Amino acid sequence: MENAIFVTKGREVKYDATLGLIGISDLSSNMLSKEIPNELASLGSIQTLNLSNSLLTERIPSKIGDMGSLEMLDLFVNQLFGEISPSASNLTFLNYLNLSYNNLIGSILKSAQLQSFDLPSYASNKLCKGSLEECCNINEAMPLVGDEKHREGHSLEDGGFYLSLGLGFALGFWIVLGSLLSNTPWSNALCLFQNRIVKKLYAIIVEHY
Repeated sequence: MENAIFVTKGREVKYDATLGLIGISDLSSNMLSKEIPNELASLGSIQTLNLSNSLLTERIPSKIGDMGSLEMLDLFVNQLFGEISPSASNLTFLNYLNLSYNNLIGSILKSAQLQSFDLPSYASNKLCKGSLEECCNINEAMPLVGDEKHREGHSLEDGGFYLSLGLGFALGFWIVLGSLLSNTPWSNALCLFQNRIVKKLYAIIVEHY
């Protein structure tokens, strides 16, 4: 094979004459399932490993850190779970990482390399930078859905909504039936019916406001 196209760092790259010198494993979008084999870690010369868009489960291999030459690791959109293997701290040459859209948990390892990547690299997981205690504190600091200010804010918003709805309905109702009221013999009965409707709308508005 003289040339090939690989997906690396989120883009397609074509290799030709230098293909034999490049350590690339692009198995993306191949519907791979089950776990990532630990034996993969024995391929120490691989620089790019792309296993994105598949159905991989289980945990990131415990020996992932043995891939000392790895510069790019893409596990985007899989079903991996558990914590990031501590050995990943040994990937000192890593300059591209995408673990987003998995089911990983815990804190991101405190290695300079892994901490240097932006949050999108870890998106849609239950991961956080820092300790688990810090993550819990962040969650506790967020406003609760049922707190008093939240309820008051929604009460005012709901009241304004019902008020606008009632006034709009009443105005449209009168405009559409205005001609009927002036030209039909049963206009008085229709007026009484309209008044009852308006009173009911007003009662609803008062109740929710």
